[in-house]
Amino acid sequence: MTGTGHNSAPPADGRVHDATERNWVDAYCPSWSRPWLRLSRADRPAGTWLLLIPCWWAIGLAIVHQGWAWSDLWLFAGSAIGAFLMRGAGCTWNDHTDRHIDGEVARTRSRPLPSGQVTPLGALIWMCLQALLAFLILLTFNMTAILLGIASLALVAVYPFAKRFTWWPQVFLGLAFNWGALLLWTAKTGEVNFPSLCLYLSGIAWTLHYDTIYDHQDREDDALIGVRSTARLFGENTKQMLWIFSGLVLIFAALAVITAGGGWIGVLGAIGLFVHLAWQTSALDIDDPAQCLALFRSNRSAGLVLLAGIMCDTVM
Repeated sequence: MTGTGHNSAPPADGRVHDATERNWVDAYCPSWSRPWLRLSRADRPAGTWLLLIPCWWAIGLAIVHQGWAWSDLWLFAGSAIGAFLMRGAGCTWNDHTDRHIDGEVARTRSRPLPSGQVTPLGALIWMCLQALLAFLILLTFNMTAILLGIASLALVAVYPFAKRFTWWPQVFLGLAFNWGALLLWTAKTGEVNFPSLCLYLSGIAWTLHYDTIYDHQDREDDALIGVRSTARLFGENTKQMLWIFSGLVLIFAALAVITAGGGWIGVLGAIGLFVHLAWQTSALDIDDPAQCLALFRSNRSAGLVLLAGIMCDTVM
């Protein structure tokens, strides 16, 4: 992997190697708070968007299915706050379990745990605090949604270990990261049914697409330390697999829109998402870590294309 040698030292100011330029944590937050916010990856907001967008897809589709209600405004706001908190809790847990591995990978060596900015015990306390706050938000939803939210903790707990026993850890990430599609549909409609399951499957395929690209940054380091990923599994065949994943995204997203009662604008949103993923696949250079990171981050825009189509359908 070009540009991430094993002798790379963590930045002297504590910044994380792949944090966004001029991010709000390093630019504006008090110095005492930065290690904790870095541990939650608040300085790298792409992941929060990727957790939140399937939630908003689901709320929008449920509105298409059932119509608007004032309580939907809280679903949008509550899921945004919850996504920020649960992404932070999940990343804290992931970094705690991976703290020894992260110290061996150039891109992750600067994270708060391997760099010594936060202790392992402090990380666990921070994780519990974030999860507790997210749980308080979950309690404002209906009982079925609450139970779904509790069930998601099993996926969150297992995911960090997946790369130790399977070449497909991205599947476990997809199962966890897109659970909000089921949860928020249920928070609106009271049940899990076919449109939400299609949306969930579309989100899982989307995660396989973007996280395979993301993991090509670490391909060589992962091989040296024995960590598995779809990036290593696919290797030079990555683009062919990405075409399959992007096709599945389109099929299941379109099915979700149609079976929820959506119209042609929602379907156009699904096509627009596919076009964005097709552009990523065509442009990808798996030997350019900086480009892999940039393409990964572009998935916020990709997901918002489908959301725009769905939300247009809510007023048609």
